[in-house]
Amino acid sequence: MKLKEMIQQSKLLIFDLDGTLYEDTEHFDYYCKLLQKKVDPEIADEFYETYEKMKEGIHPVKIGKVYDLQNDAAITIEPLTMQITAVHNWDGSEWTREKREKEYGETISFDLKRMIAIGDGWWLPFVTAVHYGLTEQDTWEAYNLTKEYMVSDQFSLTKTPGLKEALTRLKEEKIIAVLTNSEHEDVMRLLRELGLEGLFHEVVTSALKPVKTKERFTYLLEKYKVKPEEAVSIGDNILNEIAPALLSGMKAIYIQPNGFETEHENLTVVPTLANAF
Repeated sequence: MKLKEMIQQSKLLIFDLDGTLYEDTEHFDYYCKLLQKKVDPEIADEFYETYEKMKEGIHPVKIGKVYDLQNDAAITIEPLTMQITAVHNWDGSEWTREKREKEYGETISFDLKRMIAIGDGWWLPFVTAVHYGLTEQDTWEAYNLTKEYMVSDQFSLTKTPGLKEALTRLKEEKIIAVLTNSEHEDVMRLLRELGLEGLFHEVVTSALKPVKTKERFTYLLEKYKVKPEEAVSIGDNILNEIAPALLSGMKAIYIQPNGFETEHENLTVVPTLANAF
């Protein structure tokens, strides 16, 4: 479905924040460098090199995969059905079909503790840290420092061209909402920095996507009395925002500069939201 047609037919637009309302990625590297300082100096170079390989998509663990913390393994799934198609160890060796079906069955579910959906750049430093033995406390401290950095004078967010004007126009005739995993205070700061504060009818923070995505969608649909087919989820994370929307009968706009092979009648793929509306 064409983007303009999709927007015209909608009554509710649900936006992700990170990677959607702003598209900068430098803060992911900053997060990783903070974590790098916490590992043994002898493996510090290997730590960051592994992260770079993940970003480039030449490591078994990369965006679009699911990481199993218990088995230190990368799980490949068909995102629109959640069916498991392959499992690889950290070194790239593949599990047999028998082994993966015995361990996981045919489909996967997320819990944010063992099964991590690597849908965006935030998760790559985290997974690297877990593999190299850092603790949850280590990752949490580095994450909070990164969030502080993002609202400091040292960091400047890039405003997406045309986005504020488009949101201002859309708000006059549609319900627009933000649904994000980020904490409330951080979200408010980022929206102020982007010049988007006060533009949304609803801002839902600490959403626990993808575990609670469907529940959050249901809340917004029911509150604003909108049918699933009249709602659009907009985001850069296939596992957090796009697949759950399509599986719920909603439409979706997937922000993916590298394109996306899987087609769906209710899915539109765009490289950026710059001047998209």
